[in-house]
Amino acid sequence: MRTINKRLAGTAIAPTLIRHAPKVVLTFEYRRRSRQKLRLDNREELAMVLNRGTVLQHGDVLVADDGKLIVVHAAIEPVLRVTADTPMALTRAAYHLGNRHVLVEVGADYLKLEYDPVLADMLGRLGGLVVHRAYQQFQPGAGAYGGGHRHGHDETFAEDQALAHAAYAAHTHPHP
Repeated sequence: MRTINKRLAGTAIAPTLIRHAPKVVLTFEYRRRSRQKLRLDNREELAMVLNRGTVLQHGDVLVADDGKLIVVHAAIEPVLRVTADTPMALTRAAYHLGNRHVLVEVGADYLKLEYDPVLADMLGRLGGLVVHRAYQQFQPGAGAYGGGHRHGHDETFAEDQALAHAAYAAHTHPHP
């Protein structure tokens, strides 16, 4: 069985190199697992062994131990899509979700989170929100410090800030 042990993220790859590359379609839950068995769209199974904490994004390119490329696609999955009558209502929803450490995809005029009927009920009770179940790709932000659950315990604030800027750039300029 071939093994994937490298991820190319934020790298411009010539479309001709990946046009015919096999794809792996994963929900967010599976894109955040660094060690697992994957089944490609061509039915081949591979072992993936990446650094712990690696979160795959839609469009990332993986490299197998034989040098061949695999393209990551975010699966369509059940999510809650939240819009609001006012910016304040959406901000209030984001506050309550963040207070519960819920992973959230933040758009200019929406919030998106993994489907959860309890959270749907909570958001519905806040008022001023439209909460509906949808089937879409889910790409939550990495958080202020790059994805790990940290509270400023790194060596320097500059390290935290650099991670936060990288996460922001990745979210606002996603791979095509």
